[in-house]
This record gives sequence, structure tokens and C-alpha cells, in this order.
Amino acid sequence: MVQFTPDDLRRTLAGLRWPLRLTRLGMFAEVAAQSLWPLMAVILFALAAAMLGLHEVVPIEVLWGAVGLATAAGIWAVVYAYRHWAWPTKPQAMARLDSSLKGRPLTALLDDQAIGEQDAASAAVWRAHKRRMAERVKEAKSVPADLRVSSRDPYAFRLVAVLAFAVALLFGSIWRVGTVAQMASGGTGAAISGPVWEGWAEPPRYSGKPTLYLNDQDAGEIELPIGTLITMRLYGEVGALEVSETVSGNTAQADPEAPAKMAFDFKVSKNGVISVDGPDARHWNVTVRQDAAPEVVILGKPEVSVLGEMRLPFAAKDDYGVEAGEARILLDLASVDRRYGLVTDPDPQPEIIVPLPMPIAGNRVAFEENLIDDFSQHPWANLPVTVSMKVLDAAEQEAQTAPTQMTLPGRRFFDPTAAALIEMRRDFLWSRSNARRSGQILRAVSYLPQQAFRSETTALRLRKLIDRLEMLARFGINDENQSKLAQDMWNLAIELEEGDLEDARERMRRAQERLNEAMKNGASDEEIAELMQELRRATEEYMQQLQREQAQRQDQQEGGEQQQGESMQMTQDDLQRMMDRIQELMEQGRMAEAEQALKEFQEMMENMQVTEGQQGEGGQSPGEQAMEGLADTLREQQGLSDQAFRDLQEQFNPNAQAGENQGNEGRNGGQGRGQSHEGQQGEGEGEQNSQNGEEGGGGQQGQGNQEGQGQEQSLAQRQQQLRDELNRQEGRMPGQGTPEGDAARDALGRAGDAMDEAEQNLRDGDLAEAIDNQSQAMEALRDSMRSLGEAIAEEQRNQQQGQGGQQSDRRADNRDPLGRDQGSNGATGSDSEANLDDDAHNRARELYDEIRRHSEEATRPKLERDYLNRLLDRF
Repeated sequence: MVQFTPDDLRRTLAGLRWPLRLTRLGMFAEVAAQSLWPLMAVILFALAAAMLGLHEVVPIEVLWGAVGLATAAGIWAVVYAYRHWAWPTKPQAMARLDSSLKGRPLTALLDDQAIGEQDAASAAVWRAHKRRMAERVKEAKSVPADLRVSSRDPYAFRLVAVLAFAVALLFGSIWRVGTVAQMASGGTGAAISGPVWEGWAEPPRYSGKPTLYLNDQDAGEIELPIGTLITMRLYGEVGALEVSETVSGNTAQADPEAPAKMAFDFKVSKNGVISVDGPDARHWNVTVRQDAAPEVVILGKPEVSVLGEMRLPFAAKDDYGVEAGEARILLDLASVDRRYGLVTDPDPQPEIIVPLPMPIAGNRVAFEENLIDDFSQHPWANLPVTVSMKVLDAAEQEAQTAPTQMTLPGRRFFDPTAAALIEMRRDFLWSRSNARRSGQILRAVSYLPQQAFRSETTALRLRKLIDRLEMLARFGINDENQSKLAQDMWNLAIELEEGDLEDARERMRRAQERLNEAMKNGASDEEIAELMQELRRATEEYMQQLQREQAQRQDQQEGGEQQQGESMQMTQDDLQRMMDRIQELMEQGRMAEAEQALKEFQEMMENMQVTEGQQGEGGQSPGEQAMEGLADTLREQQGLSDQAFRDLQEQFNPNAQAGENQGNEGRNGGQGRGQSHEGQQGEGEGEQNSQNGEEGGGGQQGQGNQEGQGQEQSLAQRQQQLRDELNRQEGRMPGQGTPEGDAARDALGRAGDAMDEAEQNLRDGDLAEAIDNQSQAMEALRDSMRSLGEAIAEEQRNQQQGQGGQQSDRRADNRDPLGRDQGSNGATGSDSEANLDDDAHNRARELYDEIRRHSEEATRPKLERDYLNRLLDRF
């Protein structure tokens, strides 16, 4: 039997040397904090008052009263510390350390067996017990000190003292403490009655420089920004101190008979000297730091979108930051081809003034931005103009670029009739005297309507426009008639260019057929992506035309009732999800499934009725559609940010195998799908993904150097596509004119700016900065969604008063997702049996997809998403 000897006990206690010392040191800190806090508070209060110079401004009686009060408080604090001070002993430290251990092992080791010492079995148990306690003692650690004194200082005087001392450090001067000694030695009258002086140098606020207390500045050289305000105050006998300066540029001679000034205020405008003559004299040689003028430059030619939107890049900088800017666009009349309707002198048109976009967050010292605007409807569209940009800094200094010649971008029209109509609109806006000529040319264009128009409706509308044009030419044209007629001509040209419903349907069918042929013939990924984008545009145009025609049919029906037929009701978001699914299958290489999904999409588009989002009728309001669109954009941005983060990791760990399992995202930003990080194709389905990883792991290593730059370029292109999608959503944002809607639009603007920065960072290969800008874009998108939600809620509250009867009628026709009638008065529960007809499985699938979509929305509360995920796991 192993004995637990006294030597073992000494060795065990020796191992507690440092935990015991640290515990005792902590107990000493506790005693100091609990005993000395009143004394420290009194000292900090006294120092703060002295550093702030309170003793120099209060009456002498109040000052001596404060000194007596502070002395009494200090004596009480010393007595308090003496009464509460107690040196911690070693047994006390050992007891605290023992109480922190389970079973108090130190006490057990120092105890002796009281009974049964002669019993061998009992003695063996006692020794085993001591060995177990010795093992616990080896795990002992020092006990942290408890420095809280809130129970002794319930009103937090100590914190107030610390705050006062911090204020004194920021706004006071440590040198003022020395004047207290002068007062104690009988110099009180001299300290208060003078002669003394104070001075401050306050730089312009836009410079961001702090105010300088001149009493703390040693004589010698000092550099100040131009425009710095110097304030000098003299105290004591008049004339004992004098202030002279040569920095303000003031050359006026002082009146010798005027009384001496005791206050001086002037601004620094040039190099010079500031002097204080008399007791405590001081002289400074001031060097002025000039405020440089801002700079602005146009970086290149404008980029023009298909619909005529212009994106003009520019860069600006200033030493303290650019405040604002504007672009001025003037017609370059000398470069205009003066033919046809442009032969006549143009009517006076004001120059186009557009404010330049400024960075909302960050530094404006140097930045690059894009002037984005659409001038397609302006009379100068597609004509030569000169563009100049001007910026302004906080000192109201200006900088302007030289006039740059360019053609003002505008929308191009490919339909001959629409192009002719737009040209006559331009001539009409160029000069009102062209009205008669424009009407004659349009009559000639529409002479054979069966060749110039697709439908009689558009031909009749053009005839009415011509009649109005000729009537205005005969009786006179004012600004209102001119702008209204020009707008009608623009709208008709857009309809002629985009076509009617049949044209949109035909374009959509051609896009579907081209995509189907490309998938069958094994086209490249770039070609398939381009064809998919073309299908998206054609489908969106078809949906818009279908909505317009359906709205016209509803207006013609009595009571506004919709015809109920065999057509399928789908929203634009439903179609968007279907196309996303098709593109996802193609990117995964599952062409057979993609062809089948495209076939189902074609069949649905043949028999479809667009819903307009009325409550209770299975549709969505424009606000809800915008909310879902923003949620999709947020998810896409999150995917791009995750991809950029993984690429950044791979730069430091090239051997990392990411994107090859179901939990990670591939190159397309989807979960566990798309390309792996080495460029191989991944299915994202577990086993297949692993197989691809094994087969492609070795072959891809040699391509890393060739594909590295291309990967960032691919991310930049996808970031640009996401930015274009955000522009489209911003144009459809509801709630314009309301505070909530305007806030949502402002947040979208911030998100767009951050996306532009992220795109540029990705093109430059700066992944870290791109991730930061992408995070700002996501935060701005969340702000926009919150503001949009508030706008939707406000709109619904405003509509509730006038919709009571209609809602009650619709509520009676509602059914739950299982086809059961709702309870009385719109209750959500019902005892009726489920209507499990042939469409029950489709409704169940729709319900499942809806739950899955909501579970992926990051804006929903985590508790709700966990609940939805549990439902998905169960069913």
C-alpha cells in the first residue's frame, strides 16, 4: 500500500507557490480598490478643476470654500482608507484558493484521521482520499480578483471623477495646476487681475485640424492652414500687454488716441509673425499651409447601353476633400450636320446641368465615379455636344475641365417607322417652325399603313399625332403643347420599336429555339450564357406586353371582373426562378434535364395569364415583387462575396480544395454547384462531386497560372451583371414620393456605388478591398429592404379603409393550400375535408417550394428560418 507521507504533503503544497502568490496579490488589489477609491476620486476631482482653470475664474470666496471642502473630503477619504485597509494573509489566500477547488482539497490534506486510525481498511481509504485530494490540488489556478466597488459607491462618484479628469485632459492644460501654488503663496491677486493672456488658433472646419491653445505652444515656428482664425484675449491692466501680427494682411493704421484693445480676432492669410509683448511674452513665426484647388478629369469616352443610358467616368481630388460638382452639356452647333430639319436655327435650349455623384461614405480626397444618366428624350440626343465638369471644395475654390467634344448618347431605333418618328420628333424639338414639315414627312411615311405598321391601332395613333402636329403648326405652339406632343411621339416610337404582344412572343420563341439548338449542339459556356440572357430579356418584354394587354381587356369588361379560363397564372418571379433553374442545370452540365426544363417552360408560356398581385388572388403586389427581387440580389451578392473570400484564401493556400463538396459554393455562387476552385466542373451532389475532384485534381494544377487572372475577370463580369440587374430593379421600385420609398431608393444607390467599387477591385485583382465593398453593398441592400417593407406596410394601412367590402368578398372565395374552405369570417382554421383533386400534388409541390424559398431568405429572423428548415427536413 502506497503511503501519503508528510514529504508528499510538502511537495504538493510547494506546487501551489505561484497560484497562492497570485491569489494573494489579487486580494491585495481588492483591498486597495475598496479602500482607496474615495481618495482617488477626490484627487481626480481636484486635478480636473485645476487643469480646467476653474480657480482662475471663480470669486476668491468660492475658491477658498472649494479648497476647504476638498481638504475635508481628502481627510475623510484617508480615514475611510485606514478603517477599511486589511493586509491579506497567507492563510486567507490559501482559504480562498481552497474554496475555488472542488471538495476543498487543501483542507482535506491538512486534516488528520479522527477515528478508525487503527483499522487497516479505514486507514487505506483515508490515504486514498488524500491521494485523490492531492491530484485535485495539482490543478489549482490563481483566483481572479474582484475589483468591483459598486456596492460601496452606489452613486458612481468614482466614474464621475474619471470622466471629469478625462475632460480636463482633452480641453484643459496641465500647466494650469502650477498656478495653484502661486495662489497659495499670495499671488492670487496677480493671477486674477493680470496681466495675463490667452490665445487660440482655430483652423477651418473642413481641414479637420484641431484647435490649438497658443499658451501651450512654444515660441518659434508654427504652421497653420490658410484661413485659420486667431483669437487673443488680454486680462489685467490695460496696456500692460500688446499684440501685433503681420499674418492677416490688414494694413490699416491703429488710431493712437483709441483705447488699447483687450481682444483680437483675425484670420491667417499669409506668412508672418504673431507677437505678444509684455509679461510672459511670446513670438511665433507663422508659415501658411495653402489650400490647393481641386482637380477633376474625364477618364475616357462614355459607355452607352443598348437603351441609351450613358456612363461617363471621371476622377476628382482635393487636399481636404471635394464638396460638390456638376457637369455642363452644351450643344456644339458648329459640329452639327445642318441638313434636313436641322437647317433652321434652333430654338433656345438651356444647357444641361447634371450634379456629379459623390462618394456617400469614405474619403473625398481622391475618388473615381461614373456620371450615369439617360438623355435619350432630350432634343440634343445623338447630336454633337461639349461636356465640361466642375468641382468645388469647402473653401469655394473651383476646378473645371476643358470642354470635351462627344455625341450625346441616345437610344437607337432599328424599326424604320420608329426611327422616322424619332427623327421628326427631334426636328420638332429643334425648332417649332419644323412642325409643318415634320407632319408632311410623317404623312408620307404612313401613306401605306399596311407596310409601315404591324397593326391598324398604331397607324391610327400616328394619324392623330400628325393631325395634332399640323393643328399646332397652324394655330401656334407653346411649351406645354410641345412637350406633351413630344412625349406622345416618344411613346409611340417605343411601341413601334418593341412591337406588340405577337412580336414579343415571336422574339421569345426565337430565343427559346436558339437556346435549345445551342444545348443540343454542345455550344460553349459563353454562347449559352449569352443566349440565356437574350431569353431573359425577351421573356421580360413579353411579360410587359402581356400585362398591358390584359389590363386593357380588364378595363373593357364590366365591373372589372377577370375572365376565368384554362390559362395558368404565374408571376414574373416564378418565371425568373424557372430560368434560374435552367441556367443552373446547364452550368452543372446536366443538359438533358435542362432541355426538359426548357420544354416545360415553353409549354407554360404558351398558355399563361399574368397576375397583377391582388391580395387573396394568388398574385403579388409590385412591392412584394420588388422585395423578392432585392432578396434574390442579396443572395447573389452573398454568393459572389463568398467566392471572392475563397479565392483570397487560395492566394495564400494554393493547395486548398474548396468548392468540391455540397456545403461549399462553386464558381457560380450557388451552394455546392458549378466549378470547383481549380476550374473543374462539380455536380454538387456528393458522390459525383467527390469523383470529379479525384479525377481533376492532378490535371488542373498546371492551369493555375493561366486561369488565375481569368477567374477574377469572371467574378468582375458577374458583379457587373448584378449591378445591371440592380439598376433594373431600381427603376421598378414602388413608393416613389414617400419617405420610406425614397429611403429605399437611396439605399439602392449606395448599394450600386459599392458594387461599382467591388467590380473595379475585382478587375484590379484586389480581392480584400472587393470583399469590403461587397459587404457594404449587402448592408445597403438590407437597409433598402427594411425601408421598402415599411413603405409596403404604410401603403397597406392606407388602403385598408376603402377595401373593407372588397376584401370580405374575396375572403369568402379563398381556400387554404390543401384546397379547404376557410373558416367563418376569414378564420385560418377549418374542419372541412381537404379537396385532394388531381392538382393536389402540384399544390403540395408549390407549398414545398414556397417554404424552401422563405427558408433561404437571409432577411427573415433566424428562429423562423430554423422552423422552416425543420419542416423541410420532416417532409
